[in-house]
Amino acid sequence: MGGWFEQTVLSGSLLLAIPVAVLAGLVSFFSPCVLPLVPGYLSYVSGVGVQDLDTSRRPRVVTGAVLFVLGFSAVYVAGGALFGAVGLRLAQHQRTFSIVAGVLVIVLALVFLGLVPAMQREWRVHAVPAVGLGIAPVLGVLFGLGWLPCIGPTLGAVLVLAGNEATAARGALLTGVYCLGLGVPFVLAALGFARFTRSTQWVRRHQRALSVAGGVLLLVVGVLLVTGVWDSLIADLQTWAGGFGALL
Repeated sequence: MGGWFEQTVLSGSLLLAIPVAVLAGLVSFFSPCVLPLVPGYLSYVSGVGVQDLDTSRRPRVVTGAVLFVLGFSAVYVAGGALFGAVGLRLAQHQRTFSIVAGVLVIVLALVFLGLVPAMQREWRVHAVPAVGLGIAPVLGVLFGLGWLPCIGPTLGAVLVLAGNEATAARGALLTGVYCLGLGVPFVLAALGFARFTRSTQWVRRHQRALSVAGGVLLLVVGVLLVTGVWDSLIADLQTWAGGFGALL
C-alpha cells in the first residue's frame, strides 16, 4: 500500500494536477449554468419540492444528492480513465503530447473566458421526471452528459491532464478529484439548503470575477504545458516527493 501511495499520489504530476482538478471542479459548480439550477437538481433527485428542501426529509435530500453525484462521477471518471489509457500509448511522445495538450487547454481557457463567441452556446437536459431516489444516479448520468457544453472547458482541461498522466488509474483518480470539487458542494447544499443559499449570495454577486479567475487558471496551465515548465515542475516535485516517500 505504501508503494502504491508513493508511486501514485506522491508522483510529481499528480501533486501538481490534483489542486488544479479540485479548483476546476469548484469553478464548474459555481458557474452560471450550474449554481442557479442547484435547487431544481436537488428537487428532481429527491422528489422533495424546492420549498421543502430545508424543512423536511433532509436524509432523503442528502441521499438523492449523493446518488446524483455518483451518477455524473461515473461518467467523468470513465472518461478520465480512457484519456489516461490513451496517454499511456503516447507516453513515448510526451513532449509533443504536452505541447498539443497545452494548446487545447489554452483554447478551452479562451472559451471559458467568453472570448470565443461561436462556442458559447449551451445545451442541457431539461425534460427530466421528478421521480426521486430510484432514478437519481441515472439523472446524474443524464445531467453529466447534458452539462458537457457548459462545463466543457474546465472538464476538458482536467481530461487533458488525465491524458498527461499516461495511465488509466491516474486519469480516473484525477477526474475523480474533479468530481469531488464539483460534487461536494451539491451534498453540502442538501445538508443545509437555506444556509447554503445565503452563503452563495456573495458568489452570485461576483460570478463574473470568479469565471475570469477560473479562465486565467486554465490559461496558466496551458502556457506551462506548452513551454515545458509544467514538465520541469513535475520533475522537481518528483524529486521532492521521492525524498518524502523515503521517510514513510
